Amino acid sequence: MFYADDSLENTGYKKYNRTKIIIKVSQTAFFFVGLIVMLACRLNYSLYSVISNWRYSELLSFLLFVYILDFGITIILFPVSFYSGYLLEHKYNLTSQKFGAWLKEEAKDFLVSFIVTLPLLLLFYYILHTYTAFWWLPFGIILFFFSVVMAQLFPIVIFPFFHKSVPVENEDLMGRISRLSDKAGVKIEKILSFDMSKSTNKANAMFTGLGKTKRILLGDTLLNNFSVDEIETVIAHELGHYKHKHIIKNLFTGTFVSFFSLFLIASVYAWALKLVNPGGAITDTASLPLLLLVAMVLGLIISPLMSGLSRKYEFQADKFAVSETGKHDIFIEALQKLNLQNLGDPDPHPLVEWLFYSHPSIKNRVKAVENLKGIAAENDSGIVQVE
Repeated sequence: MFYADDSLENTGYKKYNRTKIIIKVSQTAFFFVGLIVMLACRLNYSLYSVISNWRYSELLSFLLFVYILDFGITIILFPVSFYSGYLLEHKYNLTSQKFGAWLKEEAKDFLVSFIVTLPLLLLFYYILHTYTAFWWLPFGIILFFFSVVMAQLFPIVIFPFFHKSVPVENEDLMGRISRLSDKAGVKIEKILSFDMSKSTNKANAMFTGLGKTKRILLGDTLLNNFSVDEIETVIAHELGHYKHKHIIKNLFTGTFVSFFSLFLIASVYAWALKLVNPGGAITDTASLPLLLLVAMVLGLIISPLMSGLSRKYEFQADKFAVSETGKHDIFIEALQKLNLQNLGDPDPHPLVEWLFYSHPSIKNRVKAVENLKGIAAENDSGIVQVE
């Protein structure tokens, strides 16, 4: 049992999460259909023809083409983003953020996205025109190094752009984290609290960074609403990701998937281009929406598989949390409180969980922890139960 009232249809949990999923699916479908319509009506070629008449260099025309499309999509989908990210969150009392503050965060997100993607776009243009059909290989190598650099820079450059962080001052909690870190075999450079409450009432914690930028980030909403015991188990979970080397595994798994995906994308794109625009070259900027469409279809296939791997890692981190703290019941309570505060659906349909959840449902996580608790009790008593 998760809550005193199990009639979830009478609460906001099901409706909130169903609305979120409908919005996500609708946005994806809109984007997918939009690309097909664009290609069918050759609007992409018309747009590039207009840009070409401005007589800019091919590189600048390429950048203008990409960013005009991106900006256009952003404007078209802004009402949906506004409803999902602002109105819906206020409707369910998940935030008290003012519209101006929300709009500012959206603008900052757009700016960061522009700054981060610009060098990638420049490299992609160079690689595509230099290596043509084999562009996927050097670009995959670039993406690998880019991922490593971003993993190191995120906690010290990007994250501070959105949140203010201060050292955690609770000595009891710091002592517990230090002991857990020793057990996990990790030296944490910093343990910080950040102002999560400025944008949401949800609670979260994360382990981020590589090398000397490793740190644990705790939302102030977590510190203010959870006991030290509960926070200890949550941090133990985060340290479990390091103990099992999930960050490194994700990096290399992502790299392998990237190379394989880029190879498939390049192959399918070259084949599809012959059908859509016979005689067209893969270096034609106007044909890039077709490349994006191919990448999108492949992404829809791979995404659930990667989410499945992520859920496996979450179970492993949960196991570490309870095995190192011995606080099974407290960890279960922390999971349930987090789910309540974040308005999560504790028991989604299995298909929905498989398609959209990077974390296991609370129902499945609690069940797994309770099984571990039973095993620990049997080991302590020396009694083996036979079912």
